[in-house]
Amino acid sequence: MKTLLSILLSLFTAGTFAQSIKVAAGKIVRHEMFPSAYVDARNVDVWLPDGYSQDNKYAVIYMHDGQMLFDATNTWNQQEWRVDEVLASLMNNHRVRDCIVVGIWNNGKKRHAEYFPQRSWKLIPEEQQQAILKKEEIYIEPSVLLDGMLADKYLRFIVRELKPFIDKTYSTLGNKQNTIIMGSSMGGLISCYAMCEYPGIFGGAICMSTHWPAVDGITLKYLEQNIANAKTHRIYFDYGTVDLDALYEPYQTKVDSIFMANGYNKDINYQSLKFKGATHSEEAWRQRLNIPLEFILPPQPTMD
Repeated sequence: MKTLLSILLSLFTAGTFAQSIKVAAGKIVRHEMFPSAYVDARNVDVWLPDGYSQDNKYAVIYMHDGQMLFDATNTWNQQEWRVDEVLASLMNNHRVRDCIVVGIWNNGKKRHAEYFPQRSWKLIPEEQQQAILKKEEIYIEPSVLLDGMLADKYLRFIVRELKPFIDKTYSTLGNKQNTIIMGSSMGGLISCYAMCEYPGIFGGAICMSTHWPAVDGITLKYLEQNIANAKTHRIYFDYGTVDLDALYEPYQTKVDSIFMANGYNKDINYQSLKFKGATHSEEAWRQRLNIPLEFILPPQPTMD
């Protein structure tokens, strides 16, 4: 007998064209209030490029903060990534391989709880946890640490529920070299965490303006023990120098050292870039979006 969740999922197979979202290229299929046994239901927007066909196979980019990606008239700050325009241009010029984008909407007040790598917290001793809780600024909503972290459940939702649905519904290349996870700020944190937690699922991660200072930078300790295999993975980091991004350079320098010590090589399977004058905003990420996409999704996969 089918479970309630499987019945609900079957109702989402066709999806609906998101008429309220305007894109300059391709089209959006919205799966409204996608159900989950792990996290709250949320919208999932799937971007399909012009000429999308079941006769072709596509890489998949899973992007966090899905409501910020395509149409500034629907975002809280009237900014957007312009993912449709950037990717369409790159594909038309054969700078990246054919792909679709799965935009996973964030969960509002639970965003930090779903995006903070919770195993980082579990790795540190209780005395350090208590000391962190007493600090005035930990660069994350304090309630995340007090009321419970949801990142592991959020990743189970993506890996166990959403990805199988996407691979069944759309014409995808389901292997890890063609499955990328991507985000900015806290979305950068959870993208890096996802690749390390599920190296058999995600072959690459794009982490822009990664919010390393969250909870006293303890995610770095997690990384020291949980790096995905350099022989089969690629990862991209960057940061600006204005607003929140002004905090990131010392952390990113340490992260670079951790990855280098674990076999990654700059410009081969690892990039870490600084953008002087860049702010912590969708507009800034849009302006350089082509760079990580070209690095992580070259026309042909570079690793088996």
